[in-house]
Amino acid sequence: MSYGDTIPLHPSSQSDIDEVENLINAGAHSATVLPVRPPSPSRASITVSHSPFPLPPYQKVPPSSSPTPVVPSVPAAAAAATAPGESSRIGISTDALGSPPDTLTEPVWDTVKRDLTRIVSNLKLVVFPNPYREDPGRALRDWELWGPFFFIVFLGLTLSWSASVKKSEVFAVAFAVLASGAIILTLNVLLLGGHIIFFQSLSLLGYCLFPLAVGALVCMLEGNVIIKIVVVSVTLAWGCWAAYPFVSAAVNPRRKALALYPVFLMYISVGFFIIAID
Repeated sequence: MSYGDTIPLHPSSQSDIDEVENLINAGAHSATVLPVRPPSPSRASITVSHSPFPLPPYQKVPPSSSPTPVVPSVPAAAAAATAPGESSRIGISTDALGSPPDTLTEPVWDTVKRDLTRIVSNLKLVVFPNPYREDPGRALRDWELWGPFFFIVFLGLTLSWSASVKKSEVFAVAFAVLASGAIILTLNVLLLGGHIIFFQSLSLLGYCLFPLAVGALVCMLEGNVIIKIVVVSVTLAWGCWAAYPFVSAAVNPRRKALALYPVFLMYISVGFFIIAID
């Protein structure tokens, strides 16, 4: 086949081409051109001057004589260490409030000295006259159990040393009676509606045994029965006087006798025990 030869189109293809040409020619004749919208007239602009107009004499504000307040500047290190959400708390330093002392890494002697100081302070508040005796919450706010434990053990050892036979049994009985008696007396105060903490009441009753411990020590050194009776009577009255305001203030006034009677009964029993030991 040479390049000059032509291949006749199929009748259906020729009709499709004619139809497309007719559509193009019809669209060109029916197209309408919209008129161009005239430009909008220019608006007049108002020139704003940056220079302020002079105020009338009656509106003029006299210059203030007070100095300009000075805002304290924050150091760059403090500003950098402050979080973005805590910018309002820049002026408050956590170091100013103080941090609690670390008692885990302190020397043993410092721990013992601090505990002994607390025991002496609580002993003064409970046993000796002071203005806080009428308020048990303020008198022994920093309560602890080392002092009562020491006085119970000391009283049991003193009674066992005073005994001529069965020293270990005397110590066991004295320790059991004093420890269980303090727990029973505390439960009695709580069951009567007393407003006091359980361990705080144990601490108070334990510190009130200090006079009887001193009396037991004196009776161990002196074998005269008359002197024993006098010493035990004085120390027994001292211990009851020390326990009275705390127990009576913790319960209702109408139930005061029910709370005080078991306390006095236990202290009197300990006093007879001191006299009877030979």
